[in-house]
Amino acid sequence: MPTDAIDRGRRRLLGAAAMTLAAAPSGLPRPARAQAAAAPGGEAAFAPLRQVEAGPLSIGYAEAGPPAGPPVILLHGWPYDIHTYAEAAPLLAAAGYRVIVPYLRGYGTTRFLSEATPRNGQQAALATDILALMDALGIRQAILGGCDWGARTACILAALWPERCRALVSVSGYLIGSPAANRAPLPPRAELAWWYQFYFSTERGEAGYAKNRREFARLIWQLASPRWAFDDATFDRSARAFDNPDHVAIVIHNYRWRIGLAAGEPRYDAAEARLAEAPAIRVPTITLEGDANGAPHPEPAAYAGRFTGRYAHRTIAGGIGHNLPQEAPRDFAQAVTDVAAA
Repeated sequence: MPTDAIDRGRRRLLGAAAMTLAAAPSGLPRPARAQAAAAPGGEAAFAPLRQVEAGPLSIGYAEAGPPAGPPVILLHGWPYDIHTYAEAAPLLAAAGYRVIVPYLRGYGTTRFLSEATPRNGQQAALATDILALMDALGIRQAILGGCDWGARTACILAALWPERCRALVSVSGYLIGSPAANRAPLPPRAELAWWYQFYFSTERGEAGYAKNRREFARLIWQLASPRWAFDDATFDRSARAFDNPDHVAIVIHNYRWRIGLAAGEPRYDAAEARLAEAPAIRVPTITLEGDANGAPHPEPAAYAGRFTGRYAHRTIAGGIGHNLPQEAPRDFAQAVTDVAAA
């Protein structure tokens, strides 16, 4: 597997550990059920979903693997869903991990317990949801993996609550931000890549997303992963998650909050103040990037210094786009097993 080392000095510290960047080990099993789950658009990837009350939510989640196995929590982004891990999760389950894949607030079967709860999409709210999920499931510490919104959420947990995060796999690296930092203008080409954030900042954009959310999501999939030849069944399987009654409100608030156009909740002010300082992540970490990521993303060299524990970066070749865990599930699963062994 082609990889790219960001910090050769740190790489040497890994010695014989599984985080070596020279080539991916071939230690993952190839179980029959994992291969069956890899069928495009297949529905057999996850057992029937579970629900658990956690914080302000009833969270829907998939679980696979032995209940006593080391916990791994995998977090999806926008506009994706738990099927980002439809192929990676069975691989990890077969390797002995207890794999939990929750729907974020505003997706799938996750629901607010009260109509009075603000439909808040700010980063600290999503991270606190996962802490509440861990508490509800009796998980003291887990390996965290994520992509897009999920990578940001996993990074926040690793940065603010490192005692709850055994290790981290983050697609596109360090994604913690703040409205204050996001007020700084970007170069024109970079601003162009965020076109949908500007669209969502308008009432017309909110109405357009509510009316055309599936068409919108398909377009983002195509732009963010230009070489990913997903089929209609694969897309439709995930698109059902966007029928959640709170989906539009959460998405719109998330993007407006990022640039200071929507207020957050006071209960998260302390966490957001810490996040605005761009805290270092000290837990063992592997960051991943696809060689054909068409979505806005930082260059690996820009964030390597934010990871101050054992760290490695891998660039996955072969036309891999933004939704890396679904496009390259074996590479993603290997990164989880490798960082767990560090």
